[in-house]
Formats: sequence, C-alpha cells, structure tokens
Amino acid sequence: MSDFKRRSDQKAHKLPKEFYLCSDVVSLSKKLLGKFLITFLPLQKNRKPVLTSGMIVETEAYAGIYDKASHAYDNCFTNRTKTMYEEGGIAYIYLCYGIHSLFNVVTNKKGIPDAILIRAIQPVEGIEFMLIRRKKKTLDHTLSSGPGSLTEALGITTYYNGIKLNSDIIWLEDRGIFVPSRQIIASPRIGVAYAKEHASLPYRFRIKDNPWTSK
Repeated sequence: MSDFKRRSDQKAHKLPKEFYLCSDVVSLSKKLLGKFLITFLPLQKNRKPVLTSGMIVETEAYAGIYDKASHAYDNCFTNRTKTMYEEGGIAYIYLCYGIHSLFNVVTNKKGIPDAILIRAIQPVEGIEFMLIRRKKKTLDHTLSSGPGSLTEALGITTYYNGIKLNSDIIWLEDRGIFVPSRQIIASPRIGVAYAKEHASLPYRFRIKDNPWTSK
C-alpha cells in the first residue's frame, strides 16, 4: 500500500450511500481499487466477533441486463438475482459451484441490477484470524487471492446476502488510498466463456504488480 499516495486531507470512513449509486459500473469497479473491505464476524458460531480487513486489489464489473455475463442478463429476475435489483449499497452474495460464497457490491439505483465482484484483497488486519478460517499456517497470496478465498478469509457467507454495506458487520471503507489509472490493468473477466462476445469485454481490473491479485 505504500506504493500509493494517501490523501492527507482525508480520514478513514465508511463509503457513503451516494458512492454506490453511480450509473457507470465499469468506472466504479476501478474506483473500488484501494478501498477496504472489512468484517466484524465470529470465527465460530456463538463466539466473539473479530475484525478482519483487506485492501481491494481486483474487481470485475457486471453491467446488469445488457451484460451476457451477468446473472441479471436480459432482465432475469429470480429469487437469487432479486438482490441485484435493490438500490446500490448492499451485498449480493451467492454460492458458486455449491462451495464458494462470492461477494459482490450492488450499485446503481433500484431496478438496475449492476454489480461488482470483489476478486482479491491484500490482507491488512486480523491476518491471524484469516489464516485460521483458511486453515493455513503461513501467509502467502493464496490467503485472499480469488473471490472464494477472500470471502472465506473474511468469514463472509451467503447468510449475509443483502446486508447494507454501511453496517457494523460488513462494510467498505475509504482510507485515502489513491490508485492512479496508470496502475490499473484492464482485462477480460474470468470464467465467463458462456457470455460469448461479452466474455472478451475488459471488465476485470487489477492493481498492476500487486502480488495479491488472482492468478
């Protein structure tokens, strides 16, 4: 994180509701780089919650009903996708392959199902707890590189689907980290071959040379 300029005039704060209401999901996906995803959740059921956090270093944009890679493509409204149609500023968390909980940030106004998948974070706080959740003894990029790994490390499951992102359980925070455009790599998204011509859209964004991005 020391490679990026911290705005000295800005203190850490939860992202305001207005941040998520942006109508340009691609632009917002880039703006999320350098923001922090934080959880205050128990390691085990009925245990005291612990704080864990990481800086967002990789995202993917999903442009609602017009994006063939989106769950909401062609206005698909189901029990699973209904969360995407809510007003921006909540989490859309779904189960992938019946195993991995994937964390998405819902954006735009109510009725427009735009969302941003968080693909990787650089661990910052509570790393010892993240290692326990991931059943790992040593710290390396696999701790929180990849959307399924980061949610496991942070304790995020589908139970929290629809939670407001200004809650005291799961939230996003601005700590004044500025990632310049020259440090952002745009490339096609991963695992969306079914989206045909939309599979090649450069909607995946990573911080250049950051070792915590997914491989």
